[in-house]
Amino acid sequence: MQESLSLNFPLMSPGIFSLPTENETSPKLLGGYCHECRQYFFPKPKFCRECLSEVAQVSLDSGGTLHSFTVVRTKAPFGLPEPYAVGYVDLDDYDLRIFALLDPLQVEGLAIGRSLKLMVGQIGQNIDGQDCLRPYFTMQEVI
Repeated sequence: MQESLSLNFPLMSPGIFSLPTENETSPKLLGGYCHECRQYFFPKPKFCRECLSEVAQVSLDSGGTLHSFTVVRTKAPFGLPEPYAVGYVDLDDYDLRIFALLDPLQVEGLAIGRSLKLMVGQIGQNIDGQDCLRPYFTMQEVI
C-alpha cells in the first residue's frame, strides 16, 4: 500500500504521523517527550501526565513488536476494510506501548511477538468522509 501513496489524499489526522521525506525510508509517528520525567507519549499530549510539564514533539522510529491484537469482524467504522485488526505495539526504541491499526492484508496471519514496521496507505475515510492516508503496522518478513 505504501508504494502507491498519493499526496492527493488528506492525512487521517494531522499531527499523528509524518510521511517519509527524500532522506527517510519510512513514515514516523509524531509523539511527545517530557524532558523532566524522561517519558515518551503517543499521541503527544500538551502536558506530561506525571509532572504537568510541557511535552516536546518528537518523531518516533517506526519499528515495534506485536504485544496483542484482535480481529474485528463486525461492520467497520470509517470505511475500514472488513475484517480489520487492531493491537498493542511495543515500540522498539521507547518504553512505549501504543494502540494501532494493523495491516489489513495480514489479518489472518498475525502473530504475537512478530516484528512490525510502520507503513502508511490509503485505508478508509477520515471524519469528513474523504478517502485518507492512515498509519498502520505490518509484519516484517522473516529472513
